[in-house]
Amino acid sequence: MVKVLEKGKGLIKFMEPQLEKILLSSTRSRTIKKIELIQKLWSGYGSLNRVVLNDKSVILKLIKFPNKSNHPRGWDTSISHERKAHSYRVEMNWYQNFNQPITHSKIPSLIHQGELKEKEKFLILEDLTVSGFAPRVKISQTQIKLCLKWLAKFHSHYLNMKPSQLWPIGTYWHLDTRPDEFKAMKDKDLKKVAHLIDQKLNSSKYKTIVHGDAKIANFLFKENEVAAVDFQYVGGGIGIKDVAYFLSSIYNEKELSQKESWCLDTYFKELANKEVEKEWRDLYPYVWCDFYRFLNGWSPGHYKLNSYSERMKNKVLEWI
Repeated sequence: MVKVLEKGKGLIKFMEPQLEKILLSSTRSRTIKKIELIQKLWSGYGSLNRVVLNDKSVILKLIKFPNKSNHPRGWDTSISHERKAHSYRVEMNWYQNFNQPITHSKIPSLIHQGELKEKEKFLILEDLTVSGFAPRVKISQTQIKLCLKWLAKFHSHYLNMKPSQLWPIGTYWHLDTRPDEFKAMKDKDLKKVAHLIDQKLNSSKYKTIVHGDAKIANFLFKENEVAAVDFQYVGGGIGIKDVAYFLSSIYNEKELSQKESWCLDTYFKELANKEVEKEWRDLYPYVWCDFYRFLNGWSPGHYKLNSYSERMKNKVLEWI
């Protein structure tokens, strides 16, 4: 039975024999040398691990639904649990049925996935660090361009494809999945028109499959390449949602104002579709306003509720 050491915690756990057997057979390996905890999953729903085998390493995403979740901001509700539980089902469907090789839009390949018990699921994925990919806290303009290129190629590849067995509407902040946060909103003016904004975004002519959580933490970098991970909120929608959310994860309010034009121009140049560009450019402020709506209920003091997002919100409120 394999010991699992949690970094920095000094805790030792044991891998279930069934999972150990699955890991070895699916990777065609002889032995498991060690298992490293990369991080715990959000709200205590399992762990992301690197499994070092005798001849390779793989990523093991082990999903264990807790008896009681531990949400960092206190959103421990049945709705919250079901959303997270469904997100893991979606991710498994994504890797099983949708993930395809896309030039300039690298995604780890699926090795195996399954269910151990009623509340325990797992994904065994390609370990991108083996080929030199690594996370970064800060990135250069060249790397930002690579991420925008990744998004453009991804959105172009899945343009007009139906998100069967994914989220019908991707992104983790989608209005229909956030009734508790909507109820908690303090911005009354925005609350009154939130459903109109949601309707406008969802009635767009051109849709694709969006990553749904395209922040810098979910991109890995290697020289002149970039890859993306974590597809729990992948689903239907407009690609500009991913772009706006990505920009919110790398820039402060001043930088957002300064870099907006360059980033949008870079993305749409790679997308290379003028009709789609016209529609999605016009919807860019609406995406920010929609994200503002979520943050206003979920975390009213959040740093992304800044002068830039406030300006986007006010612009949309004038248009509605």
